[in-house]
Amino acid sequence: MNKNMTYKDAGVDIDAGNASVKAISKLAKSTFNENVLRDIGLFGAFFRMNCSGMKEPVLVSSVDGVGTKLKIAFMTGIHDTVGEDLVNHCVNDIMTSGAEPLFFLDYLALSKLEPAIVEQIVAGMARGCKNANCALIGGETAEMPDFYQQGEYDISGTIIGIVDAPNIIDGSKIKRGDVLIGLPSNGLHTNGYSLARKIFFEMNHFSVDDYIEELGATLGEELLRVHRCYQQPILALKDCAFLHGTSHITGGGIEGNTRRVLHDDLRLSIDWDSWDPLEIFHLIKQIGKVSDQEMRRVFNMGIGFIFVVDKNFVDKSIEILNRPNQEPVVIGEII
Repeated sequence: MNKNMTYKDAGVDIDAGNASVKAISKLAKSTFNENVLRDIGLFGAFFRMNCSGMKEPVLVSSVDGVGTKLKIAFMTGIHDTVGEDLVNHCVNDIMTSGAEPLFFLDYLALSKLEPAIVEQIVAGMARGCKNANCALIGGETAEMPDFYQQGEYDISGTIIGIVDAPNIIDGSKIKRGDVLIGLPSNGLHTNGYSLARKIFFEMNHFSVDDYIEELGATLGEELLRVHRCYQQPILALKDCAFLHGTSHITGGGIEGNTRRVLHDDLRLSIDWDSWDPLEIFHLIKQIGKVSDQEMRRVFNMGIGFIFVVDKNFVDKSIEILNRPNQEPVVIGEII
């Protein structure tokens, strides 16, 4: 007698999906605040905005992923950091405009739904959201056999924030003579991984388990360092009149990202000797034989976020930013 065909036979396990939803719901609830109106599981998420004290509230949104950094998670079997990467990247992006995060939604697609791995990924997202006072209020998990390779997945995130229109930071105040103050990154963050992976694993046959003396860590540990969240230093400076612009250093490097907030008649003058790039960047350049120009175009080179400030308030800005683990450094000016 022939067996009746089921969805599970086609590669989609509804029971595993339901188990994952239960685990995800607990993690998401840990990020809820008084503005979240409903539980996870409905067809839409409900969030009440508190706009008191704002003249003209404006919603700010961003969507992003973490690129091929996911390949390092697959290679190491460590899945609880890439979700936090995703949240931190999105938080930094919307906060360049002065917005504060309200809520976050995720999308996770994979070939076969493994509840334990899904729970690790979402645990990282929940950790990032809690640290940023941002509610993880919903998302989508899609099991797509034959679409993704076995054991692999993709994630993306959508963040919504809010800012009062008169307080939007859009670079319109940036002028000649303004000074660039950079905050350090802690590694590659979430950009340049396709080049880094090619250099380490294809050209030089490293393993993620190889301990690299110069890095003080295994290669896998180094490449999985969580993308820094710059929320606290941004909050400390965002309402200062002498702050004229900000940039989050992601794909495109320092120049590519900071040029986005400049008028056409302004340029950047970067003093590339004003800080020492992290050891991981020295290593990539050396063993990959990558030019300085290409390194600066692809990677953050050790600077993860930039404030553009009035030249008369550089010392004041550094005083405000000079908190533990921040180490602000003047890296150039606007010309």
